[in-house]
Amino acid sequence: MALRHASQQASGFVNRIRSIAVVGASGNSGSYIVSSLLAKKQFNITAISRPDSKGTFPEGIKVAHVDYNNHDTIVSALKGHDALIITLSVFAPRDTQPKLVRAAADAGVPWILPNEFGMYNTEEAQNDTIGPGKSQDRELIESLSLSWIGVTTGFWYEHSLSGPGFYGFDISKREVVFFDEGTQKLNTSTWSQVGRGVAGLLSLPVLPDDENDEKTTLSSYRNRMAFVSSFALSQRDMFDALKRVTGTSDREWSISSMSAKERYAEAKEKMKGGDRQAFGRVLYTRYFYDDAGLYEKSHGLDNEKLGLPKEDLDEATRAAIKVGEDGYWRRYGQH
Repeated sequence: MALRHASQQASGFVNRIRSIAVVGASGNSGSYIVSSLLAKKQFNITAISRPDSKGTFPEGIKVAHVDYNNHDTIVSALKGHDALIITLSVFAPRDTQPKLVRAAADAGVPWILPNEFGMYNTEEAQNDTIGPGKSQDRELIESLSLSWIGVTTGFWYEHSLSGPGFYGFDISKREVVFFDEGTQKLNTSTWSQVGRGVAGLLSLPVLPDDENDEKTTLSSYRNRMAFVSSFALSQRDMFDALKRVTGTSDREWSISSMSAKERYAEAKEKMKGGDRQAFGRVLYTRYFYDDAGLYEKSHGLDNEKLGLPKEDLDEATRAAIKVGEDGYWRRYGQH
């Protein structure tokens, strides 16, 4: 029978996560996760990095270089850690996460936050867009007697609003394409909220003290998703924010619309034909109908349990505009 309370553990048991390894610590969400973890001032953090990586890391974290084709180097880097956070680029080889998971098992790392940090509502919707890889990796973690927590954040707001039509906008050209009427809401998170969500989660006590302890614990999220969000927005909501921030009106934008289901089907066919650029349209459009991207409706949110703040939509929208103006999309994928 499992020992489910801290009071039942052996002498010397520490009911907190102390040491955390992070893969992708210099990346989009990874850098915000690391910043939020550092702000807690209670973790020892190691960035797992390739020797040829050009990533830079903040002061206060250790850097361990690994060869992803050498299992022993990964195991050595992960030993002594309580948790492994995996944030991988969409360009990473498919076998990277399974390699990390198997190394974590051999290193004795009990908790893994796998490469989620995006959109999840149902297995069907996720498999429709990116395939069964993520669910297979979660099954692998469980098969190795480790525990996973998937952090669902929705699409990143700054990335998606500034991106090439992901949320339907080309801000520089003042163009918007509404999917259907543009009224379907979905959950979306700023990079800062992603970081705060992960830091809040890993700051929880691992186990309840005893059978009378009702506080939220890390173990209450074992082998399931935690749901974090900054906003639940429709394209119309985003458009209103863009107009407020830019001081523009409808007549200064080129506005059109198309069926979300038709856009998804067309992009799916193009992707099957080898058009890699169609992947983004497939991924995003699938969540703009049938409430597929509104996971708070199906699952609720863990914001309050994790101590997350309410954010200002216009401030986040200004940040998204700046991301585009600063050349983010010109550099995207170059790492």
